[in-house]
Amino acid sequence: MSWLARRLGTSLLLIWAVASLVFLAIHMIPGDPAELLLSQTGGAIDQSALENLRQKLGLNQPLATQYVNAMTGFLRGDLGVSLRDGSPVTEHILTRLPRTLELIAAAGLIAVVIGVPLGMLAATHAGGWIDRVVAQVTGFALAVPVFVIGTLFVMLFAQTLRWVPAGGFVAFSEDPVQHLILLAMPAFSIGIGLAAMIARMTRTAMLEVMSKDFVRTARAKGVSERGVLIRHVLRNALSPVLTVLALHLGSLLGGTVLVEHVFNWPGLSGFLVSAVGARDYPEVVGIVLVISILLILLNVLVDILYAVLDPRVRQ
Repeated sequence: MSWLARRLGTSLLLIWAVASLVFLAIHMIPGDPAELLLSQTGGAIDQSALENLRQKLGLNQPLATQYVNAMTGFLRGDLGVSLRDGSPVTEHILTRLPRTLELIAAAGLIAVVIGVPLGMLAATHAGGWIDRVVAQVTGFALAVPVFVIGTLFVMLFAQTLRWVPAGGFVAFSEDPVQHLILLAMPAFSIGIGLAAMIARMTRTAMLEVMSKDFVRTARAKGVSERGVLIRHVLRNALSPVLTVLALHLGSLLGGTVLVEHVFNWPGLSGFLVSAVGARDYPEVVGIVLVISILLILLNVLVDILYAVLDPRVRQ
């Protein structure tokens, strides 16, 4: 438990550092944010409107005061208000974030369910034709960009076969079946490439573990081949696989823009793009901060899983 407490304490320090960096970064942007926002309408900038906006954003206060106000707001979960409609940024994020997390979780589940068995199959038939077929299939899946896979899915399943709608979103509470149908194509679009990466990583890690002495000892003691693969080889090979999975799931938090656009999925990534385009600084800061915190928490979760798979990590 002391190991876990230290890890959580380090994570809290990282979250504070990220929040501070986000605050400083927004103030290092050249120019006055208030002037940049008002200049989008064109024409001369009214000084009274400029002063009102600066007061609304808190830019007329000393930098130290702005920093303290921002940090206390973050602690309360207050990320400010949107400059576009005056609504709380936290509400926008809480509405869209679960949709992106659901998409990433579904893609991760698909990747693990497909990738780990494929990697095991390739490792247990290393050098054979099955191994070569898996290598060719995973190589092709890694080479095709995710938005191309998504477009092909739309053309095949929505436009040609007409099995599913081309895109959109329906809340799970309104229609669970339709919600899962609309989730399937974007999740598979992301999950296929990730499954290929996991399959290759699983194969490599398992082949390395298979050469260890404890695996030969387990076989010599009469443990079944299935037991050796599951209890000894796969369990010890999962640590690097978890690392790859966590890194890519983390990158997907801000990288699902193209998939959300292709399938019209109203997630957080698309919201970030629209916020940047509108130069809505409170929204941009809030989204970046939330994504950073989730990345840190994801790393903590992976460390905990490491400790479960390999107790030596706790030392």
